[in-house]
Amino acid sequence: MISALNRLVDVVEQHLTEDLDLGGLAASLGTTEYHLRRMFSSLSGMPLSEYVRRRRMTVAAADVVRGEDDLLSIAVRHGYGSTEAFGRAFRAVHGVSPGDVRRDGGPLRTQPQLRFRLTVEGSIPMDTRIIDRPAFRLIGHAARVPLIHHGVNPHIQQHIAALPVAEHARLKALSGAEPAGLLQVTDGVDPDAVEGTELTYLHGVAVAAGTPAPGDLDAIEVPAGRWAVFSTSGPYPQALQTTWAATATEWFPSNPWRLRPGPSIVAILDRAADFSTATCELWLPVEAA
Repeated sequence: MISALNRLVDVVEQHLTEDLDLGGLAASLGTTEYHLRRMFSSLSGMPLSEYVRRRRMTVAAADVVRGEDDLLSIAVRHGYGSTEAFGRAFRAVHGVSPGDVRRDGGPLRTQPQLRFRLTVEGSIPMDTRIIDRPAFRLIGHAARVPLIHHGVNPHIQQHIAALPVAEHARLKALSGAEPAGLLQVTDGVDPDAVEGTELTYLHGVAVAAGTPAPGDLDAIEVPAGRWAVFSTSGPYPQALQTTWAATATEWFPSNPWRLRPGPSIVAILDRAADFSTATCELWLPVEAA
């Protein structure tokens, strides 16, 4: 995976002014576009599209400063059809217009070329198991919420708090398949995992495929497949979020598995009364790399 990400960075650099055929590149590297995007954003801290934009504007800034060509020629060279579109992209990265930079030489916000490296620490073993599951359904109450990387997501918190107390017991009684119990499900996450983009959050349970759901509940159909299940325990949600991040930084680069499209599921196995700590399982859909 680390080799594939570095090859991706090299290809971006070689084709900065062109549209990137990420699907074709991923296939040539023996992976998928979905997994490549998720790993890139998780390890670099930015979406691939943002990295490409920053690199384009870093190189374009050098052309602007040199002053050998007019701004329209530079805009076209870097894939923009007008100086206005180029100017908007330039200002979004550097905070100033191309004209200001041509006159003053800056200020410029340079994006260095990335290089991924695997740091082997091994200080905290990850408690993981790989299991095959037949198709099942996730049923419960769903809402569209923004993605938040750190801390409690207030939109999810508000969604759960709005449910009557009796509804949690009702949902738990409907549970009929693994993972058991009340579940926190995220689905439809942007492959780049951009903070603020919308996803579907479902508070519910798993049931066998074909099990009818009560009319007032939403349902997500989950096809048969393989899952990596990570156990975590500690302060909530910090310990869970740390484990989630470590799957990208440590587990996937070190193991012959890759993410496949599908919902991510958190099962709460045990928790403190005030939810300050919890023991959880994180279920991620995977396939052989």
